[in-house]
Amino acid sequence: MTQIAKKHKVLFVCVHNSARSQMAEAFLKEYGGENFEVESAGLEPGKLNPNVVEVMKEIGIDISGNKTQSVFDLFKQGKFFNVVVSVCDGANAERCPIFPGVVKRIAWSFSDPSTFNGSHEEILNQTRKVRDEIKTQIQQLIADASNISFWM
Repeated sequence: MTQIAKKHKVLFVCVHNSARSQMAEAFLKEYGGENFEVESAGLEPGKLNPNVVEVMKEIGIDISGNKTQSVFDLFKQGKFFNVVVSVCDGANAERCPIFPGVVKRIAWSFSDPSTFNGSHEEILNQTRKVRDEIKTQIQQLIADASNISFWM
């Protein structure tokens, strides 16, 4: 009988769950899905950012059907996560609740696509930059997660 490996539970958190956390969730599902259960949530959930949907679709990942959700609702549901990754600035990361159980907290800082200004193409270019930065961090997370010391 073969033993089924336990999936690591990861939560990505940002302010509105409309851009950065959605991209991080999508990338981890795309590249590490067989080893991870992943969700994303926001401190103050908003609407999915259409520019983020567009730049993710450019690389073959469709998040247009994703819903935003509240991190506090997940907390109230008693959900457990091995890792909680905030993908917003440090001030907002501190507002994240402490989840029950043993949780590794990681803070990544990315620019907020909802604050970008300029023409539509300029905004998309800035959003692509954030998308690519998040993709790089996710690939590093997957590599790091293969080391047992990561989880301690």
